[in-house]
Amino acid sequence: MNWKRTAGAALAVMTGVCAATAALAAEPIKIGMFLSVTGQMSPMGDPQKRTFDYMIDKVNAQGGVLGRKIEAIIYDDGSEPEKAATFVKRLIDNDKVDIIIGGSGTPTSMAVLGLIERAEIPYMSLGGGTAIGDPVRKWTFKFPQSDRLAAEKVLADLKKRGLTKIALLSENVGFGKSGHDQTVKLAPQYGVEILIDEVYSPKDPDVTPQLTKIRGTAGVQALFIFGTGTGPAVATKNLKQLGLTLPVYQSHGVASKEFLRLVGTAADGTRLPAGAQAVAEQLPATDRQKKVVMDFKKEYEERNKPLEVSPLPGHGLDALMMAVDAFKRAGTTDKAKVRDAIEQTKDFVATTGIYTYSPTDHMGLGLESFKMVEIKNGDWVLVE
Repeated sequence: MNWKRTAGAALAVMTGVCAATAALAAEPIKIGMFLSVTGQMSPMGDPQKRTFDYMIDKVNAQGGVLGRKIEAIIYDDGSEPEKAATFVKRLIDNDKVDIIIGGSGTPTSMAVLGLIERAEIPYMSLGGGTAIGDPVRKWTFKFPQSDRLAAEKVLADLKKRGLTKIALLSENVGFGKSGHDQTVKLAPQYGVEILIDEVYSPKDPDVTPQLTKIRGTAGVQALFIFGTGTGPAVATKNLKQLGLTLPVYQSHGVASKEFLRLVGTAADGTRLPAGAQAVAEQLPATDRQKKVVMDFKKEYEERNKPLEVSPLPGHGLDALMMAVDAFKRAGTTDKAKVRDAIEQTKDFVATTGIYTYSPTDHMGLGLESFKMVEIKNGDWVLVE
């Protein structure tokens, strides 16, 4: 599925060189987007599209960028990597976009990296997997916190609480697989031992067999579930059904109101690292992100009633606003100059964190971009 959004102005009727200049100035800046509006990753992709829809209208109403309107060309990849690759090729070859934003999940982001680098077009990924940004790829920049950071944040909290013997249950592809690998790699550094390591498929309707094995493993003090989409919700419901009372951790892959809606109170007591947006109203007034996240919360919820905001649409907002900022700083849509402007971004305060990129870091965020939160009465509560 494809959506085009533009607020183009009528071309001035002029002659000679002035006519050509006016026409060029009036051509929209094309931002190509591929999002998982449907399918397993729709809890990310749908709110991202909602955000782009109104934010592009807002930017255009304020005069656009470089005196030009923004035109967004959006494709729904249905959460399928093959479709994502097809749409990105179309955005590059047919739509002739100036920059690409998208990949609501790790699998769809990873599927397009080769195309992006060969085409030499700036790409702002909305996927969480560390492999998207490490190793650094010249044209690719990542916006959500990485699975590596999530693993570090969880392992540090486990150590702090004296929960050093855990069970790990993770998705067997994409974000969950990458997060699993990062957790296994980092656990010894935090003195945490993984006593049992189980996996599930994103489309599994039930993970009771895996949870039953975990329940039967002696010495397990806590459970860490690493995944995104609907899988972690299935696991949470199965936990409740089995009566497992272990302390449970999830990753930021579930930091959405949709996850809370799916699981109800079954997730109460669960801890996870999340961006500031999840606990916007609980942040101290001195927090540099406070105004940004509160403004986004107000705007998003006013335009999408009765939906509530979460950190996930914020990834899209941050990418879009940094793209706008990069176009302005570059003073052009020249792809190489825009890429350089993104890489030179320093101290960019956004909903997900405060970004600083460099030639050796295209992920831009550190552990401080995460807040540890706990689910209580079906909502997020700030722990630290």
